[in-house]
Amino acid sequence: MSTQPGIEKQRVKVKHKVARRNNIEGWILMLPMVIVLYLMIWRPTVMGAIWSTFRMKGYTPHEFIGLRNYIEVVKDTQFLPTLWNTVMYVFWSLVVGYLPPVILAIMINEMVHFKNGFKIVLYLPQIVPGVAALLMWYYIYYPDSSGLLNFFLAKFGIDPYIWLNDGRFTILYIVISMTWSGFAGTMVLYYAAVQSISSELYEAAIIDGAGMLKRVRYVTIPQLSGVLLLTFVKQIISVFQVVEQPLVMTGGGPNGASTSLGYQLYKYGFVNGRAGHAMALGVIIFFILITLTVLYMRLNKKVEENY
Repeated sequence: MSTQPGIEKQRVKVKHKVARRNNIEGWILMLPMVIVLYLMIWRPTVMGAIWSTFRMKGYTPHEFIGLRNYIEVVKDTQFLPTLWNTVMYVFWSLVVGYLPPVILAIMINEMVHFKNGFKIVLYLPQIVPGVAALLMWYYIYYPDSSGLLNFFLAKFGIDPYIWLNDGRFTILYIVISMTWSGFAGTMVLYYAAVQSISSELYEAAIIDGAGMLKRVRYVTIPQLSGVLLLTFVKQIISVFQVVEQPLVMTGGGPNGASTSLGYQLYKYGFVNGRAGHAMALGVIIFFILITLTVLYMRLNKKVEENY
């Protein structure tokens, strides 16, 4: 009987030793990632926030000026238009690009024949390199008769349209190209979510006489509600950071009609030589995005609790 406490104590020591070893091994495995995050994200973010309060000579802090860079950025005549443009990027991305991946995922799930082949065809835009896809769409929208869209318009006797040079709809046309390039990855996410829905729910709906549209309305959509909400917020966060699309396709034109906050930051830092303003604008964008990210994390937690 006297040996029982000693055996139990030895077991506890062994468990603690194993747990400590697992923790050490886990941190060793995570160390490369932590170093990369520190060098590529955490340190530049903190240094950019600090340097945004200095007058910069090139990329060297010269004189502490407090919030003057922020005031000058906000007072810049380009700030409000570029903020509005960024909001319009988000708006059009939700109008044009939010529902198609859901619809296609549901369609594929309901298909009986050629399902795998259809999935491959729909996923092809995802594997096209980003810049190559943007250049392809640039020439699709080319404003003279050599552009693909204008070539088809000419077949019907319609004069060439300026497409990306039409400031009223430039953002919409850019968002269409973004949707074409990026919808496949989201579609796969939705398709996986649809596949995870219990087949018993569909069988019960079929027994009750529900057709495809009613099954989608009363079974699929309610089961996808959490994923739909998360991707809604995630899409806002990702589109709010748009940079390369206006950079490659329009250069921010015409007359700044497609310039986003991210592209304006790029111009401050690498075109206009206003590094302090670039860092101040970067901090402003960071706080906007961190607010949306916190919202996303809270929604994600609620969705996980419901599931």
